[in-house]
Amino acid sequence: MRRVFLIRHGHPDIPLGERWCLGRTDLPLAPVGRMQAALLPFDPELTEKPVFSSYLLRALETARPLCPKPMIRDGLEEQDLGEWDGLPFSEIMLRWPALYAAREKNPDIWPESAETTESVRRRMRSAVLRCLEESEGDIVIVSHKSAIASLTGQRPKLLHASVSTMAWDGKTLNPVEVGRLPHPALTEKTCSALLQAAGTPEPVMAHCRAVAQKALQLADLAEAVGAAPDRRLLFSAAMLHDIARTEAKHAAVGAAWLRTLGYPEVADLIAKHHDLEAEGLNEAALLYLADKYIQGEREITLDERFARSRERCADEEALQAHAQRRETAKRIETMLNRS
Repeated sequence: MRRVFLIRHGHPDIPLGERWCLGRTDLPLAPVGRMQAALLPFDPELTEKPVFSSYLLRALETARPLCPKPMIRDGLEEQDLGEWDGLPFSEIMLRWPALYAAREKNPDIWPESAETTESVRRRMRSAVLRCLEESEGDIVIVSHKSAIASLTGQRPKLLHASVSTMAWDGKTLNPVEVGRLPHPALTEKTCSALLQAAGTPEPVMAHCRAVAQKALQLADLAEAVGAAPDRRLLFSAAMLHDIARTEAKHAAVGAAWLRTLGYPEVADLIAKHHDLEAEGLNEAALLYLADKYIQGEREITLDERFARSRERCADEEALQAHAQRRETAKRIETMLNRS
């Protein structure tokens, strides 16, 4: 019995939270999509196997962390969605209200110009069988939602970067598992892969590593005064706290990325690392303080840190926010040194 691992591509370059009708419209991956792809090699079931891919860019970029040169095969591409292709569903709902409403009840309804669901199923099955014929053992195929659903029959479960497993006995393809999301532990190696995939600049990555080490030192102090921080959670959040540093409102963006990846606890800490109301010696407080102690890769005092940052305050509102951050950091420092 051979296994076929069908991977839906990562999140394409459209805003998080929006739904678009993407068929043959060729978009690259968004940063969070590249991060989803970067997690795939940490799933041992997907490694050291022949990797095939659709020719569309979002599939190829998802496949490359598993194999630098995936084998491109016709038939694995997404459904041609005709005049809806490349449009947000919010626009489709306004321009074709009756057809959109009908499709909400029956997802196999598409505009007349679109490729039919049965056509997708036939050419996708043929393409998968060709991939099996030219390889040995288990294989990995990176494709698309409608294309994969034509074989599994379970379209709603196919989230971005999900893995569906089918068994091939030489005659039939049968679903074994549909829509599994890889969820590796956020070790230093995994976090580094995510930082690189997000395009985080090297100086920022070095800062994240320094903050992570400082956070563990602070965890030692917290334990000495009776606290019990989750060291693994703290370390991974510290490693990733500035993953979106090049984005506006980077704490919120980074948190949204990690929440999309399936790490809500890490996301919550990232969201608080810039502004925090001290709640005790928990992981959020330790990350907040560790970040304030590290300027670039160098450790500095809180007085030095806040003296420098005060110079960048442009108005009274900024000065008040600055004072609040300093007070919070000092309060956490005092709690750590109370023994």
